[in-house]
Amino acid sequence: MRNIAVRAINLAQQLGASYVDVRVMERTTEGIEVKNGRVEGVSSGTSSGFNVRVIVNGAWGFASSARIDEAEAERTAQQAVQIARASALVAGEPVRLSPLAAQKGSYRTPLQIDPFTVPLSQKVQLLLDADAAMRSVKGVTLTNGLMEYSRERKLFMSSEGSEVEQELYDTGAAINANAVDPASSEIQTRSYPNSFGRQAGTAGYEFIEAMDLVQHGVRIGEEAVRLLSAPQCPGGIMTVILDGPQVALQVHESCGHPIELDRVLGMEAGFVGKSFLTTDKLNGHYRYGSDVVNITADATIPGGLGTFGWDDEGVPAQRTPIVTNGIFTGYLMSRDTAPLIGLSSNGCVRADNWNRLPMIRMTNVSIEPGTWKLDDLIADTDDGIYMSINKSWSIDDRRLNFQFGVEAAYEIKNGKLGRLFKNATYTGITPQFWGSCDAVCGRDEWIVWGTPNCGKGEPMQVMRTGHGAAPARFRNVQVGVGRWS
Repeated sequence: MRNIAVRAINLAQQLGASYVDVRVMERTTEGIEVKNGRVEGVSSGTSSGFNVRVIVNGAWGFASSARIDEAEAERTAQQAVQIARASALVAGEPVRLSPLAAQKGSYRTPLQIDPFTVPLSQKVQLLLDADAAMRSVKGVTLTNGLMEYSRERKLFMSSEGSEVEQELYDTGAAINANAVDPASSEIQTRSYPNSFGRQAGTAGYEFIEAMDLVQHGVRIGEEAVRLLSAPQCPGGIMTVILDGPQVALQVHESCGHPIELDRVLGMEAGFVGKSFLTTDKLNGHYRYGSDVVNITADATIPGGLGTFGWDDEGVPAQRTPIVTNGIFTGYLMSRDTAPLIGLSSNGCVRADNWNRLPMIRMTNVSIEPGTWKLDDLIADTDDGIYMSINKSWSIDDRRLNFQFGVEAAYEIKNGKLGRLFKNATYTGITPQFWGSCDAVCGRDEWIVWGTPNCGKGEPMQVMRTGHGAAPARFRNVQVGVGRWS
């Protein structure tokens, strides 16, 4: 692989490139899905290739190929240079890169059990056993189980002298149970550990074993059935406690996306929208949330889906304060966007494959743990709603107005959990919502939740991001059908 990268860099420089980087990459993915007691599918695939990214006359050029040999390296480098020269004909500010010392080294995801070495029969049986536990509950009509794991090997080299190798693993799984009312055709679902795909992390098969999927099968089956006869969640202005997975998604949608600097600068406006966190707010005075809200972007958290050694520009993984005691303090940046606001890249650029242009993506954007225990937080709440696991969401293209629905909600009365409610939703405006946060649970209940399917760009790239979160309380929240302002 190294010979390919060296050949491409040398030729691109000879053709006039002021900067060149090359990524050579191989990704292997396997997946298992079961449905209603049967194996629905087993998939396995490997994709490999490389890309060349150059700056010529102040403009970017990018080209890629699945054919990995030295002749193709030269052809691809030449194509990237030609694209950059064509791009430079369009008037615009020349690309400037934030400084970066040459990087050398290697990184491998820490893991105890390589998921690719675990017998397929063992992994399938785990999902079938969890499926059987769900189906043992009378009234459950549809069950699903999913497991997916991947290994990504990549080499990054640049004309600045960087050379880093990485081997990244991600592993995850989830189950869900559905109950259907035959009279009304109403469907209710309960998921574990999370909805919309799976809970995943940069770890080995031990990550899946720790989920105890089989042990939770009966519980989520029973809850799905109970939801059919549960009353509708009441509406009004209420105190709300969100569980960890829901807080993680709230962070992802209403903080993670609006701090992507390319969105802020309008570079993604035509594809995924802009951001309300405009650059004039980065002055240490914009209040994003209450004093208890502290948010970081940290690519060094053990097990996070946004954890790595270096990003896809060769910038080392690092931790960046995003919101400090409620005050907005930072963005996710790349080497070519950071100089536009007088800063340097904080290592937030990734591509989902060898044939995709690297772009700003979330690392592990997390709300830092507070001091509460969940039981104490509920006991401290006289009247409210506890909401669990996301069911639906909608948010505007500036990431300001939002609505979320959850799978299940519980009444809180006099500091105790009460009735189960279905079809609970809440709405808000991002800074006001986070401004209403008055409590976050502590480190013991803080988990890095993985979001394995975040889409962005054109053509769309799917990226794996992580979000550390614990249950949190919000006051004066509009529950039920609310009005967006």
